[in-house]
Amino acid sequence: MNPKEIVAQGYDRIAARYTAWASTVRQAERVRYTSLLLEELPERAQVLELGCGAGVPTTRQLADRFSVTGVDISSAQIALARQNVPTAQFIVADMCQLKFPPGSFDGVAAFYSIIHVPREEQANLLTAIATWLRPNGLLVATLGVNAVEGDVDKNWLGWGVPMYWSHLGDKMARDLIENAGLQIVRADLETAEEDGAPVTFLWVVARKPV
Repeated sequence: MNPKEIVAQGYDRIAARYTAWASTVRQAERVRYTSLLLEELPERAQVLELGCGAGVPTTRQLADRFSVTGVDISSAQIALARQNVPTAQFIVADMCQLKFPPGSFDGVAAFYSIIHVPREEQANLLTAIATWLRPNGLLVATLGVNAVEGDVDKNWLGWGVPMYWSHLGDKMARDLIENAGLQIVRADLETAEEDGAPVTFLWVVARKPV
């Protein structure tokens, strides 16, 4: 199966259950990086959220202050998001196929979503994000720490659904973000327990030069 079909169908099958599970893990990170966007971007900023899921809690918090466009490859997740955050706009799409005019957004949030994109497509995606951002615009994204060509867990979370990940690795991810024309403001390794095991992600905050 195509990796993107694995991701879309996997989240479609567990949309509500995943939303409940996600509300119990890595909340400190979500709060910290959502707060960063809320503090750094101006009132009514145009924000693109890649991999918005069911819209809670991140999309809802962003939509209280900003004009938010949420994108997810899972139609079931987007259906929940439209119910949970009626003030935001939502698109069911592969984020790598999105088309927006240059300078459309003040901020782009990609929490735990680019990690599902095949690594050979991530450079072009990061370049597109840099193009969509306005000068002084901000990207906040979660990326994989170790290089992974493509990994499929056939029984993700023990729920009987497969899930796909692919990571560039810490150094290559940073290099590609800078090559895309963004300046890295901070890049932090964040480790938290997921179902009793420590899992580490790279969180990058990058800004488009004026």
